Amino acid sequence: MTNPPATRALLASALSALSATALLATAGCSVDDEPRPRWFSASASASASGASPAVEQPAGSGAALSEAQAHAALVTEADLGEPWVPTRGARTWRDGLLKATTEDRDCQRLLDVLYTEEPFGTPKGPQATSALDDGDTDAQLHYRVTAHPPADVDRTLDWMKSLPGRCGQFTAATTRGGIQGVEVDDLPLPPVGDARQALRVTLAGETEEGELTYLTVDLAAVRVGEETITLTNAGLDEVYAEVTQQAVRLGAQRLADIRKQGRAQI
Repeated sequence: MTNPPATRALLASALSALSATALLATAGCSVDDEPRPRWFSASASASASGASPAVEQPAGSGAALSEAQAHAALVTEADLGEPWVPTRGARTWRDGLLKATTEDRDCQRLLDVLYTEEPFGTPKGPQATSALDDGDTDAQLHYRVTAHPPADVDRTLDWMKSLPGRCGQFTAATTRGGIQGVEVDDLPLPPVGDARQALRVTLAGETEEGELTYLTVDLAAVRVGEETITLTNAGLDEVYAEVTQQAVRLGAQRLADIRKQGRAQI
C-alpha cells in the first residue's frame, strides 16, 4: 500500500496523539476523486449516479432460486475482466483489522458484518459465492447470492442507510490491541433491484511494528425479489467504487433475468 507523503505524516501525527478526529480527517477520501480503473465506462458512472433509467423491477414470484440458479447469478472474473482473477485466499487484514470492538451497539454490529459478510444472518435457502482478487491493487471482492425474507432484508437495508449518521466517525480496538479510526459514508448504487444500499467504510491505524494501515471496505446489498446480493470490495490500496457499482449493476440484472426464466418454467 502507498500513501502520499503528506497523508503519511498527518496520519502518523494523529496516531501518536491518539486523536480519532485527526485520524479520521486524514483517512477521509472522496469516491468521486478516485482514479478510474482501466475498464471503466461512462455508462457505468451515469447509472451509478442515477442519470440513466432504472432497470425494470422484477415482481416477487414466491419461489426461491435453486442452487444451480444461484450459482448462475454470480458475478465472476469474466464479467469484470483484467486484472480480476479467482481468489488466492483470505487476506491477512481480515483478522488483523476487521476483528475489532467498539462501545456503540450499531457500530459494533457494523464491524461484525464487515468481518462475517453476512448482514442478513444465515441464509434461508440456496446460496452461492464467488471470490475474486485484483491482481494490480490486491483488493479482494466477495459476491454472494442468498435467500432471505424480503421484510427482514428491507429492515437491514434501512439500518445500513442510517449508519453514516449513527456511526459516521468512531474508534475501534482490534484484537491485537491496535486502535483504528473508522469513517462510514454512503456509497451510491445504480437504481437496480427492488431495494438497495451501500456503504464505504475506511479504517485507519498502524500495526504493532508502527506501519501505517489504511483499509477501505465497500459493503453493498441489493434485494431482487426473494433473493439478495451481498458484496464486499476491500483492500489496503486502491478500492474502486466503480468496480462495486458495476458488479452490482451486472449482478442485479443477471439475477432478475434468472428469476424471470424460473417463473417462465413454472
